[in-house]
Amino acid sequence: MGNVVQLPTGKALTVQLAADRYLDALGNPNTARNYAIGISKTVERVGPNRPLETVAADEIGQALEELWGGAAVNTWNARRASVQSWLTWCRDRGYSGPAVPAWTKRLTPPDSETPARSKSEIDRLIGRRDIGLREKTLWRMLYETAARSDEILALNIEDLDFAGRRCQVKAKGAKAKTRRRGETRGDFVLETVYWDAGTARLLPRLLKDRSRGPVFTGHRKAGPGKVVSGRDVCPDTGLARLSYGQARALLDEATAATGPGTGWDLHEYRHSSLTHLGERGASLLMLMAKSRHKKPENVRKYFKPSPEAIAELTSLLAPGNAQR
Repeated sequence: MGNVVQLPTGKALTVQLAADRYLDALGNPNTARNYAIGISKTVERVGPNRPLETVAADEIGQALEELWGGAAVNTWNARRASVQSWLTWCRDRGYSGPAVPAWTKRLTPPDSETPARSKSEIDRLIGRRDIGLREKTLWRMLYETAARSDEILALNIEDLDFAGRRCQVKAKGAKAKTRRRGETRGDFVLETVYWDAGTARLLPRLLKDRSRGPVFTGHRKAGPGKVVSGRDVCPDTGLARLSYGQARALLDEATAATGPGTGWDLHEYRHSSLTHLGERGASLLMLMAKSRHKKPENVRKYFKPSPEAIAELTSLLAPGNAQR
C-alpha cells in the first residue's frame, strides 16, 4: 500500500500544489503524462501560487476557452476532461475549489477523418528498399489484423500463434476477468486478431532466434532512470519495447510529404483494412467480427469506400446487360 499524503487545507493548498498532488496520485505514468499537458497549462493561466479556493469556476472555463477554444474537437475534449478529473479529485477529498463550468461543454466528435489508403499505396510503402524490416513487419501486421496500434505494439513473442496466424490482444476497454465469487483477477478478457501471408513471411525474419520478449523493440536499452516492467524489455538483448510515439514518428518520417507531421498515421492501417474488406464484399457482421466492434455504427466510420468502388457498385444498376 502506498503512503497516504495529507494535503494541506485552506489557503495553504495552492493551485500548483493541488495539481502536483493529483498527478502524483495517478497510477499510470502514461495517463499522468497526458493529463499534465492540460492541467499544467491551465494552472499557469489561472495562477499557480493562488489558493485553490479563490479560483472561480468561470476562470477555469475562460482558461480552457483561451487555451483550446480553437483547437480540434478531440483536443478540446481531452484537455477539458483532464482538468475536470483534477478538480473533481480535489473536491472528493474535501478541498474547496472550482469546478469546470457547465457552459464549457464536451463537444461531440465529428465523423472520423482518418483516410483510407489504397492497397497499392500500402504495398508500395512496405516494399520500399529504404524501409527497415521492423517497420515493414509492423505496418503489414497492422493492416492484415485491422488491430489498434497499441494492441500490436504491446505483443510479446510468447503471445503469437505462428501456426494459426493469430494472437490474443488486450483490447481497448478490456475488462478484468472475475472469479465465481466476484473477486477481480489480475488478468483481462482477451480478443483474437488474425494475420495472413504477408505478416507470416516477415515475422520469422524479424524475430530470428528470439523466442521471448516484445515483438517490436527499439534500438536502445531502457535508460537507468526509466522505470520499465519486465514484460517491456527483451531478456536476451535488453532492448525496450518500441513505444507508440516512436512507431508513429517512424511512419511519419517515411511518408511525410511537406515536412514532419504531414505523413500517415498508424490508425490509417485499420481504416484501410476494413475499407478494403468492405469493398470486396465483406458483410457488416464480418467487418464487426474483424474489427471487434460491438455496435454497427462504430464500424461505419472505418468504412470509407473509394470513388472507384462506388462507381463499380453503381454499374450494377445499368439497364440489361449493357456493356461498359
